[in-house]
Amino acid sequence: MIIRKTDDQIEKMAAAGAVHARCMKMLAAKVRPGVTTAELDEVAEKFIRSQGGVPTFKGFRGFPGSICASPNSMVVHGIPGPYTLEKGDILSVDIGVTLDGWVADGASTIPVGPIDETTQKLLTVTKESLDLAAAQMVPGNRVGDIGHAVQSHVEAAGFSIIRTLVGHGVGQNMHEEPQIPNYGTPGRGPEIEEGMVFAIEPMVNVG
Repeated sequence: MIIRKTDDQIEKMAAAGAVHARCMKMLAAKVRPGVTTAELDEVAEKFIRSQGGVPTFKGFRGFPGSICASPNSMVVHGIPGPYTLEKGDILSVDIGVTLDGWVADGASTIPVGPIDETTQKLLTVTKESLDLAAAQMVPGNRVGDIGHAVQSHVEAAGFSIIRTLVGHGVGQNMHEEPQIPNYGTPGRGPEIEEGMVFAIEPMVNVG
């Protein structure tokens, strides 16, 4: 069942989202050569807790970190640790914040200094696909419209989407219905209704 949220509940989610956004901005400023992913994890946890929140990921199915930190070809779910960032790396940082019982969940891929042209194009196309997908969050549209927006933009750029990992609904739980694949057929899938909140998560490969 897809859980619709009230305006008050969405305001609470927005408050969690504001903490999430500030945490992501803080981490992005600290991503540089010589920094370990464990150091970033420590910064994130301290900040989230200082804002009255809880790191959603920590302890979820035994996950030890407060963030997921996935360098280079590792797509998602990287465990923070001794990996030391190097110039030319990219780092996917996924943050979950629970505040007053409501979850904000989102990721960003951050370059470590200058990166090559293909990698920069990958980041740009992925962000563009997210924006196009978010524009499909209109009552009366379907979940397939979201996935199609991602897939068509990514494939037109010569990249490919990852089919085994999906976005999802989010609310009082990190993972709620429906699943949001990064591919789809327009007009297919569950209908989008007012009050639904989704974590749209484009995951894209070169080639």
